[in-house]
Amino acid sequence: MRVWRWILLLVFAAALAAFGWHWVAEDPGYVLLRLRGWRVETTVVAAILILLLGWALLSALWRLLRWPFGALTRRQRRLGQQRLGEGLIALIEGRHGDAERDLNRAARLDSLRGPALLASAEAASRRGEHGRALEALNQASQSVPQAARVLRARVLRGEGKPTEALALLIPEADKGSLTPAGWRELALAALASGEIRRAREALEPLQKSGALGGRAYAALEAQVLAAAIHAAPDGVALNTLWSQLPKAQRRVPAVVDAYARRAASFGLILPAMDEVESALRREWSPLLIETYGVLGGDDVEARLRRAEGWLDAHPNDARLLLTLGRMCARLKLWGKARQHLERSLALEPGAAAWEALGDTFAGQGDAAQAQRCYRNALAFARGEPVAPLKQSAHAGQPDTHPIAIEERDVHGMPRLRE
Repeated sequence: MRVWRWILLLVFAAALAAFGWHWVAEDPGYVLLRLRGWRVETTVVAAILILLLGWALLSALWRLLRWPFGALTRRQRRLGQQRLGEGLIALIEGRHGDAERDLNRAARLDSLRGPALLASAEAASRRGEHGRALEALNQASQSVPQAARVLRARVLRGEGKPTEALALLIPEADKGSLTPAGWRELALAALASGEIRRAREALEPLQKSGALGGRAYAALEAQVLAAAIHAAPDGVALNTLWSQLPKAQRRVPAVVDAYARRAASFGLILPAMDEVESALRREWSPLLIETYGVLGGDDVEARLRRAEGWLDAHPNDARLLLTLGRMCARLKLWGKARQHLERSLALEPGAAAWEALGDTFAGQGDAAQAQRCYRNALAFARGEPVAPLKQSAHAGQPDTHPIAIEERDVHGMPRLRE
């Protein structure tokens, strides 16, 4: 298709040139130039060609005269670009001292001044030289004020000064002129400062910008909403906030977990349980199943039966087994509690499971095993090796091997394993 377009264009240009030449040949025009006894006569076409040729010669002569003076500038530009590249590579490789040196040299070139100073401030910040970083940002603000403001807020937040970072970004936020990175820094600084309202206001423009990926934005949104829920002063305020949240936000597992735990702290056990169970019916979440086990209430037996029904579909879920073990321990079903907790530890060791198993042994009156479990819980939390439990003399130890889950095809028929 492009070939035909070029052919048509060439045909059109040839036809236009032919008609133009015919029009000029009928009357080429006349130009007379007289100056101090000199007399030049020519046609209009020749005069135009002479002017164009003269302009080309003058341009070439001007470039030739300027070339020696521009050689130094071109060398400086080439060295500046080289130093900028080397400085960025050193910054990525973690050689922050070399990066800062090369980037400061590259900043001597006006065209590279802004980016080089920003990268130099980042290198100084990673070295822990926050004063040097702020000094570089003061210079960079003259060339790239918005980027320098965002990076300054990040440096201040890293220094443990989120209030100053927030004050730096609020004026631009009120104008609606913050960059996506600025909205993210505003949300994080507001969270660290306890300004939950400001953090929630930053979510909408950040979502519209699309600068963060789906996973990163979801994590930030969950963090902000969980902080807003934890800041609710009472049950009325909590339920008001929860009802005002969009449906999509009320389905985020981390947000449901925060609401359920906060509601339970106010004695709102039934609303908390309803939200957790509704979320688990929509989508299985190990986080919420653990929350389901730690919530208070008197209906532990009913919740235990419901959770045991989930075990058929999720036999190897360590969080579910931990929840079952905790519930059984609350009901003083020590044998079932130990069986679930030992399977949970075999599938996914954790301090919470060791602690719950210690409570189980304590309930059975085995103080030595309980103390061993509590020591293992502390050791696991510290990253230290845990000590194996002392094997009991009686037979019939619980099976702690993962259970193979039957796979079925789209027609519901079991798949044969190879």
